[in-house]
Order: sequence, then C-alpha cells, then structure tokens
Amino acid sequence: MTDLTKLTLSQARDGLVAKKFSARELTDSFLTAIDKGNAALNAYVLPTPEHARAQADESDKRLKSGNARPLEGLPLGNKDLFCTNGIRTTACSKILGNFVPAYESTVGQNLWNAGGVMLGKLNNDEFAMGSSNETSAFGNVVSPWRRIGKNGKPSTDKLVPGGSSGGSSAAVAADLCLAATATDTGGSIRQPAALTGTVGIKPTYGRCSRWGIVAFASSLDQAGPITKTVRDAAMMLKVMAGHDAKDSTSVDMPVPDYEAVLGKGVKGLRVGVPNEYRVDGMSAEVQKLWDDGIAWLKAAGATIHDISLPHTKYALPAYYIVAPAEASSNLARYDGMRYGLRVNGSNLTETYEQTRAEGFGKEVRRRILIGTYVLSAGYYDAYYLKAQKVRTLIKRDFDDAWNTVDVMLTPTTPSPAFAAGEKSGDPLAMYLEDIFTVTVNMAGLPGISVPAGLSSQGTPLGLQLIGKPFDEETLFRTAQVIEDAAGRFAVPDRWWIKG
Repeated sequence: MTDLTKLTLSQARDGLVAKKFSARELTDSFLTAIDKGNAALNAYVLPTPEHARAQADESDKRLKSGNARPLEGLPLGNKDLFCTNGIRTTACSKILGNFVPAYESTVGQNLWNAGGVMLGKLNNDEFAMGSSNETSAFGNVVSPWRRIGKNGKPSTDKLVPGGSSGGSSAAVAADLCLAATATDTGGSIRQPAALTGTVGIKPTYGRCSRWGIVAFASSLDQAGPITKTVRDAAMMLKVMAGHDAKDSTSVDMPVPDYEAVLGKGVKGLRVGVPNEYRVDGMSAEVQKLWDDGIAWLKAAGATIHDISLPHTKYALPAYYIVAPAEASSNLARYDGMRYGLRVNGSNLTETYEQTRAEGFGKEVRRRILIGTYVLSAGYYDAYYLKAQKVRTLIKRDFDDAWNTVDVMLTPTTPSPAFAAGEKSGDPLAMYLEDIFTVTVNMAGLPGISVPAGLSSQGTPLGLQLIGKPFDEETLFRTAQVIEDAAGRFAVPDRWWIKG
C-alpha cells in the first residue's frame, strides 16, 4: 500500500471518499509515524492516540453512510495553544502545569465538527513567544530538514523549524499529520512555514475566532493553518474561519469557498513590490527568490508595481512594544491561585513571585518586564502610546497602497533556517527574524507564505503574499500560481524515523 502519510490533505480526502482506505487506517498510519519519529523531532508534546482512533471510527461510520463532512476522517495536529476539552493544554509553559480545560477552542471545535481527527497537541514556543521553538518548556523542536554541506552530505546540525508554531510546521513537513493548527502574532505561522517548505496562512484579524486560544497579544493574535499545499490551506481555513459570538473581535461575514478560486490565475492582477522590504542583511539568494517570484507572476499575466510603505522601518520596534505590553496584561492571570503551578511562599506576595519566577521561562519573563515597563506611569505616553500611533501610520501606508495594487509580494524571512543555539543568545537577532511579517499583524491584514525554492544549503525558502482585509481569496489564487511555478519541496530523507 502507498505510504498514506505522504498524501496531501486533499488527496487523503479524495482517497477516503473513493474508499481506497478507511479513516482508521489513515489515522493508524500517522500514529505509527508519530511513534517512530516524534522522539527525534519533539513536534508533539502530547499524542492522543485513543482520542484519534475514536474520532476515526466515527468518521468511518459517516463515510459508509454517505454522510461525510468536509474534513471527514482527516488526521490533524493541534498546537498546544488551543484549549482542548478534557485534554491537557499548557501553552508549553511550566506555569500551566497539567491544566485540563473543560471546553474546546472555537477553531478546534469547528475542525472536529467538520470530521477532523486530532492526533495530539503540538509543541510551540512558550506562550507563542519566540521565532525558533527553543523557548518551550518541553524542549526545542527539531526541523526534519538538514543542511547539505560542501561535500554534498547532510549536516548533523539540528535546524530550528521556526516559531512559535514550530511543532506544527515540523509535523506537517515530516508527515506526522496531514495539516496542523497554528497561531500568528508577528509571523508565527508564516515564518515556520517558510523554514520548513510548508504553506502557512495568517488570515485577516477577526476572520477566525480567538476564543479558547491561550492569549499572547490579543490585538495581534490570529489562528490559521500550516499545510503541505495551497489547496490544503484553503480547505482548512474554510472550516476554521467563521463568526463566533464568544469573541467580540470575530467578524460577522460570510466565509468564501477558498478552494473554488484556485486555478483562476492572476491575469490583470496588480502586484505591489514594497521598496522598504529590500533591507540590509537580506541574503542574495532570498533576493533572487523574490525576483523569481516577480517573474512567475508577471509571466502569469499580473502587472508588477513598485510601491512604498514608508513606515515599515518602525514596524519591528513598535511591535516589540505593543506585543509585550499586551502580554504583560494577559499573563497577569497566571498567579498560582486558580490553576496550574503554585510555589508556596511565606505570604501571598512571595507566592506570586516564586510561582511566576519558576513558572515562566526566560523569554516570557523578558517580554513581561518590557511590557510592564512601557505601560508604567511616566513611560506609557513615551513608548506604548507612541507605538500605537506608529501602528496607525503603518495601517495607513497599506490603505494608501491598496489604491494602486491588489496584492503584495515579499520574502517571508531574511534568511534560511538556522541551527538551534545560533541566534537564541541574541534576542535582537531573533526578533529580526520577524522583520518581513510583523507589519501584517500590526495592520490586521491577511498574509500567506508559499515554498518557492531551496537555499544553497538545500533548505527551504518562502515567499510571502500580503492581501487586502478579508481578501484571502486573492491570496490563495496568487499563491497557487507561485506553487505551480516553483513546485513542492519535500524533505529528501526521513532520517528521524526509527526502524
């Protein structure tokens, strides 16, 4: 039998409908792959085999009755930021301990209502704070990709899968699930997708409900999928999105059939190329990839337009004021009183201090301190208020640009995947990983990363498309053109599989 784990989400859907295999067989093939390969990659922090098999058996009943739902029997991974009813959810932080929610996130419930099968909880940077998945309390995730040395042989360096959704990107790239949920606060879907040869879309703010997702920065967080193909991403987002009365920022508007626009092409589409994204330090191969993307879209009938987003250079510093400020407020709830870790002190204040000191990792503590500082009396106006004004100017730049272009094309990351430990000791170098992605979150726009080539070391590189608010349809049809031109990039060697 064909290795079922190598199928795309759409191929698996078609195979189930055609009765080439059962949902139970498909699920078992992934559970076996997780059993053999997760130890090397650390993508899953909690596999849920019994839960998955029960869902798969229910899907088989529906498939036999001809009552299949959109994602019937398709095995998915679920980022540990999404609350799961009766299943441990920790945001990969010690402070949540063995917290078991009594409710399901809305996005997760949408997937399971559509027939999806949950294989388990995926690793992520602690509270989604990181760009390499090295801050998780469960240890770092290892990318299934390896560099190719000058001798033509794979390096033993353990590459990062990006972050914060590194478990999601690694699991999809390594065929440990068909697709995965993820979240994006400053690039945490698109950046890991770019570093692992997968597709990641961050939808417009408000397109997907944030209810039941452990909060990092509430005005920036947005859920989305990481998948193997553009079509798979369209399938996932169609189900994940939708209005939710439990989330006041959820937008009440119809969710289009994103699959229906695939193949429509980009003839006559106006593609903007922002001058400000040509930054110092961007590698020559990333620049060439960008040029290739421009050529592919032009050949497909799009027109290319140089545009200016003048406040782009302020986006990263403004983001690292706004996001920590919101994080310091959101994470104040973790005090050891109601759930999760508690380290008892001699009095209440000491209990708070010791619990938070032991429960939060270094990067989370750093961001809480930055956030508390910029919100404090005397500094609120100088930092936080000014950053919010800059955010308004960034959004205005995009609003002006949409008068002349329909979509924008940029690189997703300034460089290929790096090895664990190479940048984690330098917070500024790590924060620069998000230089091309944070503007999208600051402006509340949709963005998608599509695999577009390989670096000189044989590792993936991605291109980013930025769209108008709630115009994910244009992103999908443009992304399809890039995917068709560039091809797919599968990991060449399954070195992580035991036996």
